[in-house]
Amino acid sequence: MTKIFETPLYPYRRVADQDAATPARHPVVVLGAGPVGLAAAIDLAQAGVPVVVLDENDKVSWGSRAICFAKRPLEILDRLGCGDAMVDKGVLWNVGKVFFGDRKVYDFNLLPERGHKRPAFINLQQYYLEEYLVDRVRELEAEGKPIELRGGNKVIAIDQQPAGVRLAVETPEGPYSLDADWLIACDGAGSPTRAMLGLDFLGRVFEDNFLIADVVMKADFPTERWFWFDPPFNKGQSALLHKQPDDVWRIDLQLGWDIDREAEKDPARIAPKLKAMLGEDTAYELEWVSIYTFQCRRMERFRHGRVIFAGDAAHQVSPFGARGANSGFQDTDNLIWKLKLVLDGLAPDSLLDSYDTERVFAADENILNSSRSTDFITPKSHASRVFRDAVLDLAEHHAFARPLVNSGRLSLPAIYDGSPLNGPDAAELPTRTRPGAPASDAPVGDGWLLDRLGGSFQLLTLDAEAPDRLDIDGIAVTRLALSAGDDPSGALAARYLGEAKSAVYLMRPDQHVAARWTTFDADAVAQAVRTATGQA
Repeated sequence: MTKIFETPLYPYRRVADQDAATPARHPVVVLGAGPVGLAAAIDLAQAGVPVVVLDENDKVSWGSRAICFAKRPLEILDRLGCGDAMVDKGVLWNVGKVFFGDRKVYDFNLLPERGHKRPAFINLQQYYLEEYLVDRVRELEAEGKPIELRGGNKVIAIDQQPAGVRLAVETPEGPYSLDADWLIACDGAGSPTRAMLGLDFLGRVFEDNFLIADVVMKADFPTERWFWFDPPFNKGQSALLHKQPDDVWRIDLQLGWDIDREAEKDPARIAPKLKAMLGEDTAYELEWVSIYTFQCRRMERFRHGRVIFAGDAAHQVSPFGARGANSGFQDTDNLIWKLKLVLDGLAPDSLLDSYDTERVFAADENILNSSRSTDFITPKSHASRVFRDAVLDLAEHHAFARPLVNSGRLSLPAIYDGSPLNGPDAAELPTRTRPGAPASDAPVGDGWLLDRLGGSFQLLTLDAEAPDRLDIDGIAVTRLALSAGDDPSGALAARYLGEAKSAVYLMRPDQHVAARWTTFDADAVAQAVRTATGQA
């Protein structure tokens, strides 16, 4: 496994910008070649926007780090050209089990309905994801797309200017400067960009520590998420078990607050804990160990002039619930189409304020759910522990108590209810596909609906007439014409028609619903496009 950590994927090389008499200028610079930064750059390059990615590193992240990737981010990765590689390598799972002590309290299925291309979740080590994303960058370069990945380039200073940003960059061969119209900061939870701009997080740091151990072993455990409250092998604390590819298992063990973090990472200290959990005779090898503290925090705003923050640089949540990387992909999915329209002069600069509005809303939703999970997993008073244990006891026998059990509410996409970009709604259409909601996948012919929705504005019509193409203030809107009969399973009709006979959906480039009607109206659609692009 160590080979992937040690092999430079984007080694430093000298570029023309370092020899320029005056700083070279680029439309977009992305800081950070982690999953979120690479996703942003790929999305830009696919849209034809020149982009440079800077990172002081040149390899994948050490250790598995983020491992749980949810259905919606997988759908985004499909559009970026990496979804198949992820799912082919990953461990697919839909079922989770909750234990209290040595008893199974209940289990749950995260995707009980059929008619979706992607599963509820896959487990895959982050280093594989980063490798696939870099492979995709290389594919785009080979196609002549305007994308450049520079390893060994450390940004040491940022100067905001009225029409852009000037960066001071340090390399193995000395410093240089370059300018960007827009800077996207995807440089992680410890974001140097945030520090250089004098910005900070708001929120909570929870007084508890958790050990992450990636363990290589042969085991017969099923491909499910197992979570224990107060297990016999970690009394008074919690534990989590997940399967990853290559016989690697993720184990999380709650340690408490008053610990020696470095001492707890000693393999000799970890061994008794793992033996107690897995059995004395279980042979294993430690691949990676880390200790983390729950943090539920975000920046007050994600946009600061020409600098825009995404991923962990903008917000942090506790790992239980798989909300970190998954929400980061949804950040860039929300941002890039808006930035493209602004760069093309088809939308006002103020459209980017809707990125802040929508993704701060999503971050607050994640932080709320993550904080509630943390409070349930780590009760800080006798009364809260008594309540939690009573809920767990009830949940074993009574279904009404199970929604109260919170072992980490798992990641779901945000629905932008109340967004300033939302247009008209037709109340008789299904609630799940209302304006602000992400498109729900469904079978269509011999394929899938989301594969037919691209990265542009589209009219999705079901048994309704409409033009095949509209041009609204320079913005092209193409039509995807479908009928309820295209899906004999009935999922398409259930998700997009309900009791209505026909429907017309205006889909945003990020596959969220912008507006919908039961029949086509040219003036209404034009107005909805203007609203969705910040021009109304």
